[in-house]
Amino acid sequence: MKNIIYTILIALFITACGSQKAAVSKTKDNVITKSDGKHPQILVNKYAFLVEKYADDSSYGFEPENAIKVGGAAESEGPTNERRFLNALAGPQGEELEYYRIGSCCPQPSENSAYGQALLDKYAVYHEGSTDTLVLYINMYDSEKLMIPKGFKARVFPN
Repeated sequence: MKNIIYTILIALFITACGSQKAAVSKTKDNVITKSDGKHPQILVNKYAFLVEKYADDSSYGFEPENAIKVGGAAESEGPTNERRFLNALAGPQGEELEYYRIGSCCPQPSENSAYGQALLDKYAVYHEGSTDTLVLYINMYDSEKLMIPKGFKARVFPN
């Protein structure tokens, strides 16, 4: 009887471990791509997204109604994606940024949240020598093409 139970448990364990579909794949240039099915994000490394396009709208990221949509909540990677986005940014002169999460706020409509409303995360962002701390609003429930907010630059990563 014990052997049958052990065999069933082992079979369940093997089946459970082998049934997950990978959401991360490597391209020919060793760049990692993450996809939520709608909006693929490119990772420079496991800590940062590749973000190259600059936002034309000065409210992008600075207003709750125009939050940065990094996605990942459905895959339990929402907070990680928020940090991957922030790690992709640099200060106006290329300075390394520091940031911390202030908290959640500002419910916004979302099809990807269980309650139809997504709470945004607020991050304080600053760099050495800055006189202001900027606040960015980030949505981990929805995803779209990422852009660099006004006042920031793309972080340069070594090859």
